[in-house]
Amino acid sequence: MICEKCGGEVETTTCNVCGEEVAKLGPHCYLCGAGLRGEIEEADTADDFSDRILCSDGACIGVVNEQGICKVCGKPFTPET
Repeated sequence: MICEKCGGEVETTTCNVCGEEVAKLGPHCYLCGAGLRGEIEEADTADDFSDRILCSDGACIGVVNEQGICKVCGKPFTPET
């Protein structure tokens, strides 16, 4: 499949539900919304919620990234003392 914006080749897969050939843009078919085989398993194993560090700002719902900065509010993590 050719990208409409850049003209480059885009990786595709066939949706198990609607049977259409779709570009691999995420874990779901963008035509019918069904989960694409293989993509769901990878996405599920990538998120390990037990290892996340929540933002130290009590009003924020964000998670701290590898650099110690909240992904939502941008504040640095300050551990409780």
